[in-house]
Amino acid sequence: MEFITSIDDLKALYGTPAAPALRKVARQMTPLYRKWIMASRLCMLATVGADGTDDSPRGDDGPVVLELDPGTLALPDWYGNNRLDSLRNIVTDGRVSLMFLVPGSNNVIRVNGTAQITTDADLMAKFSKKGKLPRTVIVIKIAEIYGQCARALMRARTWTSGDESGDLPSMGDIIAEQTAGEEGGQAYDTAWAPRAAKTMW
Repeated sequence: MEFITSIDDLKALYGTPAAPALRKVARQMTPLYRKWIMASRLCMLATVGADGTDDSPRGDDGPVVLELDPGTLALPDWYGNNRLDSLRNIVTDGRVSLMFLVPGSNNVIRVNGTAQITTDADLMAKFSKKGKLPRTVIVIKIAEIYGQCARALMRARTWTSGDESGDLPSMGDIIAEQTAGEEGGQAYDTAWAPRAAKTMW
């Protein structure tokens, strides 16, 4: 098997991007990019660090990020599994990408930039939910914003193919497989939903 190892070979294979693919890039929030991002309750946060890469889903019951100014977004870090993969990466290498999704739309909006983590009390208070605060807030300085090609979601029929999750293994099944049955299983699955409901915020 041969692999492509040069940028020139890649360009020769794929050709030149169409003008709209380059001209759609913004360096900060614009009225229409703002409208789209504020409609998103789910984004994927990609980071890179000394131990590798991470891509983490981030969701909320309203806009998943807060705009601090046209060049800056804030993303709360709500309760999770405490692996800290994304946060460790940000501490050591601030480069991040966020991909914002909105149910029903095949478009995905990408934000590339650099991030830092803060426990600033005033900023954390902006995310208060039912008296609870995020553990930290990720502050992202925007380098560029643009729309991804919609073909991937169109090919996958992401919003139109119906619920295909019925035959998937549960997380309890997966944990049991990885621990030779020492953990996980049905007991994990039964306890998970009420436990998550208590620690959502």
